[in-house]
Amino acid sequence: MTPPTPVLQADALSFGYPGQAQRLLFDKLPVSLPPGVTWVCGDEGVGKTTLLQWLAGTLSPHGQVRLRGLALAQTSSAYRQQVAWFDARDPSLDQQTARQIFSALPQRHPGFDPAALQAHMEGLSLTPHLDKALYMLSTGSRRKVFMAAALASQAAVTLLDQPFVALDRPSITYLLGVLADAAKNTDRAWVVADYVAPENVALAGVIALGN
Repeated sequence: MTPPTPVLQADALSFGYPGQAQRLLFDKLPVSLPPGVTWVCGDEGVGKTTLLQWLAGTLSPHGQVRLRGLALAQTSSAYRQQVAWFDARDPSLDQQTARQIFSALPQRHPGFDPAALQAHMEGLSLTPHLDKALYMLSTGSRRKVFMAAALASQAAVTLLDQPFVALDRPSITYLLGVLADAAKNTDRAWVVADYVAPENVALAGVIALGN
């Protein structure tokens, strides 16, 4: 069987933080994201979150990154519209409400699906928290706001960093169901960075860091 065409392809990725020239997190790392769910795994400090950040276009690694013909280096704005990435720890968003975060999605991601957002809000029990500022929310509820935004973006690539942290059991079950469905997708890539693979989710690929 012919392997599916990658949604995202990166060649010879190298990255190290400023002032740490002797310590590269990645040295000529190849990345290929097929449709479906890819698991990024590895121990603490090997660069799982960093990898997601450069896939999102928020860091500038050495190497070529292309998403459906869009080169990050040449078309960064169009590229970022095709990648869903939300940093739940970003303090600059503390004063915004969940409703405000969601209202900005159509401009951020042109393919945004409001019906999907409604379903994810219900599945993650977010409706009571729509008009609360993010700083007022628990860690779990705050993370669920960004989770729902990413899931509803309909972006070509959706990046989830340790998505189950601080979630209640019903929300974990709901998210696992979403990922199980995503695993069957034939034109979008989902990336889950975590220490363990998502339970009962068929994986299209595995990127093991630090080996």
